[in-house]
Amino acid sequence: MTPSLSIVLMEKIVHVIDVTCVGEHRLRLEFEDGKAGEVDFSKEEWRGIFEPLHDPGFFSRVELDEGLGTIVWPNGADFAPETLYRMLVEGSASTANS
Repeated sequence: MTPSLSIVLMEKIVHVIDVTCVGEHRLRLEFEDGKAGEVDFSKEEWRGIFEPLHDPGFFSRVELDEGLGTIVWPNGADFAPETLYRMLVEGSASTANS
């Protein structure tokens, strides 16, 4: 029996366990598997629910939602933990524990 394509493409979800804003549009993230590093969001095009994140003051109000295992902002904007993990490991980040 061969696994379906969707199962093959499914990403492993590694939850965020800590977040710190370390600069304008830059976050230090730590994941439950021990990977940690900084992710630079300065080149993001903030649209829709994410538009308020263009303001560095609002961006810095990021919080950890332990129930979701990811980061959120006061307006309800969030990123899927697998997206953040991919950003960290694919190089839009400087990693500390790779």
